[in-house]
Amino acid sequence: MPTDATPPPQSPDPVSRRNFRKTSAVAVAATGVGGCATTGATRAGPGILHADNKYERIRVGVIGCGGRGTDAAIDCVRSSPGVEIVALGDLFRDHLDESRKKLTEPEDEKLADVPEKVHLTDDRCFVGFDAYQQVLALGEVDMVILATPPGFRPLHLRAAVEAGKHIFMEKPVAVDPIGVRSVIASADAAARKGLAIVSGTQRRHEPGYLATMQRIHDGAIGDIVGGQCYWNQGELWVKERQPDWSDMEWQVRNWLYFTWLSGDHIVEQHVHNLDVINWAIGSPPVKAVGLGGRQVRTDPKFGNIYDHFAVEYEYANGVRVLSLCRQIPGTSDRVSERLVGTHGVADPSGWITGRRPFKFETKGEAVNPYVQEHTDLIASIRRGKPLNEGRRIAESTLTGIMGRISAYTGREIQWPWVRRASQLDLTPPKYEFCDLPVEPVAMPGETKLV
Repeated sequence: MPTDATPPPQSPDPVSRRNFRKTSAVAVAATGVGGCATTGATRAGPGILHADNKYERIRVGVIGCGGRGTDAAIDCVRSSPGVEIVALGDLFRDHLDESRKKLTEPEDEKLADVPEKVHLTDDRCFVGFDAYQQVLALGEVDMVILATPPGFRPLHLRAAVEAGKHIFMEKPVAVDPIGVRSVIASADAAARKGLAIVSGTQRRHEPGYLATMQRIHDGAIGDIVGGQCYWNQGELWVKERQPDWSDMEWQVRNWLYFTWLSGDHIVEQHVHNLDVINWAIGSPPVKAVGLGGRQVRTDPKFGNIYDHFAVEYEYANGVRVLSLCRQIPGTSDRVSERLVGTHGVADPSGWITGRRPFKFETKGEAVNPYVQEHTDLIASIRRGKPLNEGRRIAESTLTGIMGRISAYTGREIQWPWVRRASQLDLTPPKYEFCDLPVEPVAMPGETKLV
């Protein structure tokens, strides 16, 4: 256990703004994805964007069949021609059955086109802690959607890469530093094997963000000197414990409220905004100082997470960004990012003021970024130039984790320590329906660094 999380300052895998621009330009040119190039799959015609015929038909297995996993499956089959859902896996039978019904017998008329792209049989639908292994063992599965609670993501990602599958994985991708390191190792292994990894950070595939961020990187607001990001909202769903549920079942069904499963809402939800800030600046922060607490959601049904955080992130060039996130009923909403530069101010979602003003305007039919991220993924596979977003979403996830650790402990946290030295591992002793005591709510000044 470290005695201090603030070792002498050192470079946190630095990327200068100039080098970041060069790297971004090379990446966009190599993949054909980014900016207006995100519509490339449509321009080239249906089912033609592939180096050979291997991926004219892409068969997808879904691991994690809750609401997000099911919706991701729908977005995936609608994103590109020749994409089919052929396997499902979930810990719970009711989740799998509900998902299968929505995919094959949707009540919503807007989903009438989905069933023809779903080819499920009983022998390709799996339930239990090993369901992910059974989906990955299917030779007919080319790609998987990983949409279980984030605490399972490092394990499932590693297995998917080892099985040679292309991957769409929901954010965040870990809940602790050990998990982040595992994800980065898996992302590197995927790159060596020529496997695609795209994460559920849809802002990275949204035309307004892409156009505005390109201008920011081209100097439209000058040098970035500060910023703010927010995810403030009211209450979310909660699952009341049932008498026949074990500790493990209750916690997984109610996963939002347990740090080992969600990472807390600064990681699970606010990662979107933190990812945008890292994107704009071109690197993760060098340190974080945060505070937070559990003021309203104090009932045991809300597990052991906080309901509000405030974190100051500092980046290598001295830029400081204020991060605020909150989930408290009866409060006002704010979900946004703001960047301040020497020559202007930007909302990365679509506008810039100052010397070089800009406002993004949609031309034609609006792009659905939840679908577009799958379009870009499929197109990259078929081009033979697979996208790999694994490392960057891992670093954005770790940005949220370091803010959480600072708030939980009351300590300043530096990137080199959390990236390489922290031994915090929230993995439960075993994956089975068993007794699993809830860890106490973190208390600044008492909760120790690990």
